[in-house]
Amino acid sequence: MTEERAIATLSQAAATFWDGGDRPSAQAVVAAMLAAETTARHQKTPLAFEHLLGQWRLCFTTATRKARRRGIRLGPGFYWPKFVPAQISFASADPATNQGTIANQVTLGGLWLRFTGPCRFQPKKNLLAFDFTEMAIGAGDRPLWQRTLREESPEAFAARAIAKLPFFSFFQATPHFLAARGRGGGLAIWVKRPDC
Repeated sequence: MTEERAIATLSQAAATFWDGGDRPSAQAVVAAMLAAETTARHQKTPLAFEHLLGQWRLCFTTATRKARRRGIRLGPGFYWPKFVPAQISFASADPATNQGTIANQVTLGGLWLRFTGPCRFQPKKNLLAFDFTEMAIGAGDRPLWQRTLREESPEAFAARAIAKLPFFSFFQATPHFLAARGRGGGLAIWVKRPDC
């Protein structure tokens, strides 16, 4: 698959998430993601942390290598259901060091579960390493329960090796969507929230 065709397929998948319409098949999306990832790896074009900032909704995902090794076969990937919004957001704390915060939230029936913590971006490798240090459960705008998972200074987080942290390896970042592979091997597409 050509780079242009891969980007067109990913763009169509992202656009149909909000607007409806004729979305590409799961197989086509996975093939486009793999082609875009291969192209990005060969071109080694660095992304800027600013491209990731904002709130993004999960649009499409695949199983991780770990799940596949356990015999859990989820097919080639699937469009995330809109009635269970999953959202990820990135905010910059220090643009000079590419450090910030990450929040990952899933909502079901008005209740939400959110994990937050520090993140840092390595533009040379397009890796965003993170660590979830807080968890909250809430309804609407109100947190009902919060818990600190671990306390760590920003300096200690910055000193931790990437090999010891979860991360996303981004291979595509546009104003409308992000595409990445997680440390576990799964692929994902997030689309920019239109209200953000």
